[in-house]
Amino acid sequence: MTERSASRVPVYIGLGANLGHPRQQVEQALEQLQRLPRSELAAVSSLYRTAPVGPADQPDFINAVARLDTALDPLALLAALQQIERRHGRIRNGQRWGPRTLDLDILLVGDQILDWPQLCVPHPQMQARAFVLGPLAEIAPPGLQVPGQGRLDELLAAVEDDAGAMHRLSSEPALRHRFACGAK
Repeated sequence: MTERSASRVPVYIGLGANLGHPRQQVEQALEQLQRLPRSELAAVSSLYRTAPVGPADQPDFINAVARLDTALDPLALLAALQQIERRHGRIRNGQRWGPRTLDLDILLVGDQILDWPQLCVPHPQMQARAFVLGPLAEIAPPGLQVPGQGRLDELLAAVEDDAGAMHRLSSEPALRHRFACGAK
């Protein structure tokens, strides 16, 4: 078991949805993350209601961040996340920042910087998005360095006005208990 655990890398995943039943879709996605092979759901942030980025004529989002300790390589994990999105009715039509049934983004993969055609890590623009940084700060270790961008607490301080507009949903302790995770 320790050999298997030693090969796992902490991966932070952003979750968001604003179509259908967004809260339910995010919670179901968390359940599906728990079932990924060679992976353990280690932590889940609170859920937040946030204003959309991009076109304003769409519903608010429900956002969260999860930490998945995984032995899957980044592209295998990306394929698994896209499969979960498709199960929730996600259609990739090239529209950026539009409404969606479910969005699962790989934010960080350990301390790696990846610049591949299919995947860029750290996630582009995460340093400017309170709806990513706030939930991430809840579950990340103190002093977390976002590779190439700086310390998480400093990045969050730079978007504090946007962070103040986020609304934490009231039942987050039940959510964490339901997924029986805690930051490691």
